[in-house]
Amino acid sequence: MVWFASLNPFWMGLLVNGGLILLVHRLPVLTAWGWVHGGALGAVLWGTMGWSGWLTVVLYLALGSAVTRLGLKRKQALRLAEARGGRRGPGNLWGSAATGLSLAVLTHLIPGAAPLLTLGFVASFAAKLGDTWGSEIGKRWGGRTLLVTTLQPVPPGTEGAVSLTGTVASVAAIAVYTALALALLRPPIGPGLLAQVALLGAAATTATMVESWIGATWQGRLAWLTNELVNAALTVVAALLAMGAAVALGWR
Repeated sequence: MVWFASLNPFWMGLLVNGGLILLVHRLPVLTAWGWVHGGALGAVLWGTMGWSGWLTVVLYLALGSAVTRLGLKRKQALRLAEARGGRRGPGNLWGSAATGLSLAVLTHLIPGAAPLLTLGFVASFAAKLGDTWGSEIGKRWGGRTLLVTTLQPVPPGTEGAVSLTGTVASVAAIAVYTALALALLRPPIGPGLLAQVALLGAAATTATMVESWIGATWQGRLAWLTNELVNAALTVVAALLAMGAAVALGWR
């Protein structure tokens, strides 16, 4: 195992992800091409942020895939389920992870800014996970669903719709994921873990509300505004809010 430990971290990440994909590629998580792109994403994450950064994204993927499959048959019957049985393709993957990957690369290129960039990295994935949990739980068990801009009742699955159950699920997912990710990464910034979780949780939750507003006002009216672009906007907003708040608070 000495030779493995001495490998360049990017080659190490490629070997780890390639071997893992061979073992789990039959799981209903990603499409065939999704697994290929996921392997490339994982290799870069391992090379830039090490095993802990890589593991935070594996955790994100596992939690997101798990909630997608909750009540899947019922959601399929109501025609509210994700396509391909919940399997994500390359477009879904990069819409969710492009912001986080960019920040991971920047932590490698600008080590002095790594603590601040790590906050943005975690916030981006936390916001997308919160959006997924809110949407999937809300579609299946949300009850009364309201359009975020007008608070008028709309059918479940409507773009920009929110429900109490879905919102609670979203906030809970953000809090749990943020706490676990920060415990793994331990960025040396701010007064401590609890404050970091509170700040990132607030940033990610606010970003999900912005995403719902975009869905209610623009999505479906602008042909070029795809779901992947909306997801990318969600992650960018979450990362910028988290990093901007940390700077405003004087965290070093």
